[in-house]
Amino acid sequence: YKWQPEQKTEIFRQPSGNANGNTLDRSGRLVTAEHSNRRLSLTQKDGQIVTLASHYQGKRLNSPNDIAVKSDGSIYFTDPPYGIKSEQEELGFYGVYRLAPDGTLTLLVDDFVRPNGIVFSPDETKLYVNDSQRGHIRVFDVKPDGMLENGKLFAELKPPSQEGAADGMKVDIQGNVYSTGPGGVWIFSPQGDLLGIIETPEAPANLAWGDSDYQTLYITARNSLYRIRLKIKGMP
Repeated sequence: YKWQPEQKTEIFRQPSGNANGNTLDRSGRLVTAEHSNRRLSLTQKDGQIVTLASHYQGKRLNSPNDIAVKSDGSIYFTDPPYGIKSEQEELGFYGVYRLAPDGTLTLLVDDFVRPNGIVFSPDETKLYVNDSQRGHIRVFDVKPDGMLENGKLFAELKPPSQEGAADGMKVDIQGNVYSTGPGGVWIFSPQGDLLGIIETPEAPANLAWGDSDYQTLYITARNSLYRIRLKIKGMP
């Protein structure tokens, strides 16, 4: 869907391939994780849709879920099995990947149960990835070559429930980490301390900073889109 203030919600793409995570690359083009198509796609400025990644070492990806784009143009994404049946799995693990600007796909981590939300710290020296099944967030140091090291537990949320699960993530300009989770949006300091929870009427799924000043947090839920003005700016 596409939503704009003072306008009706309209369908942006149908079918969407069960699109989940969306973000913009450094050229302002839409990068989408498509569950049922089992791929990462790019929408060109002229509307043409091209596949960025669909296989790893000759085997189909599970169902790409969420995306983070680094300033050098590389794309990091998670690949849980939410969009497919167990008999459709070809890889045997649920990974976190890096797609280099030259198209090289590299597996970074393969020991998540359900990797989901993914986001960089403001200076891009750290990468946060949450695990919906385990209900926690891990943090990794990002090496100069884009690879990851020193992965460790960053913060814990509640286990998944009808109120939601660890899902989409974003950061603000001070490096605080926002993760959707049971009951709302959980906010953690850069040190991993829980600062508070923005409660939502429905189980939240994903989130994004918006408006011209990036000071409004938009939250997608099961059947609705919410927004809230905050006192701090987000990282686009």
